[in-house]
Amino acid sequence: MKREKIGGLTVRLTGGTDGQGGGTGPAVILLHGFGAPGDDLVPLADVIQAPAGTRWIFPEGPLDLSLGYGSSRAWWMIDMARIQADRQAGRVRDLSIEIPKGLALARERILAFLAELPRRLPIEYKRTAIGGFSQGAMLTCDAVLHTDYPFAGLVQLSGNVLAHSVWAPLMAKRKGLPVFQSHGTHDEILPYVGAERLREALSQSGLAVEWQSFRGGHEISPPVLRSLSSFLRRVLN
Repeated sequence: MKREKIGGLTVRLTGGTDGQGGGTGPAVILLHGFGAPGDDLVPLADVIQAPAGTRWIFPEGPLDLSLGYGSSRAWWMIDMARIQADRQAGRVRDLSIEIPKGLALARERILAFLAELPRRLPIEYKRTAIGGFSQGAMLTCDAVLHTDYPFAGLVQLSGNVLAHSVWAPLMAKRKGLPVFQSHGTHDEILPYVGAERLREALSQSGLAVEWQSFRGGHEISPPVLRSLSSFLRRVLN
């Protein structure tokens, strides 16, 4: 694995022909969730059975939340106290009506990264899947809807529909895009119903959603990894 700066973001590269993102094989871009270290998803490159030569690209969130207890990154700030209060009160938070203050800046940063990436690596977006976990999933969904790069697939692990008034008018232009989406039925961080709403909105707009529900929480379960492996082999081959 190696680290580079691309589009202003710290990026970890692995896989490919040399274990450091080398070669011209297909690519997978994955963004971590809120509060995770920048290398949180890197181990997935060793357990997901993608096509031979696949290069793995892991951008790191620009916001440093660390308080001296190890690395902790984010793409935009969220109100953890509000989430905790909603959980204690038994309220299901509807993120579809929210447009986070930091979303526009996070979008600018990931779009700058996507613009520079082909100038730094031999990469074709038609042979690239992009996605992430939790906040990283929502940011990649937002970014895909705001661009016309011909991605091979979109991966949404434990995400939710967000900023529906912004996303909904943009979805139809992505008709036919393969999407892998998973969510735990007992997720206490991002509600299951929010994931269902995202699935319905994408499907109704003509995107080809492969849905993986699992009995679990805010996590990536072994059955999800197996299904994601099959999805990536299909869209990247």
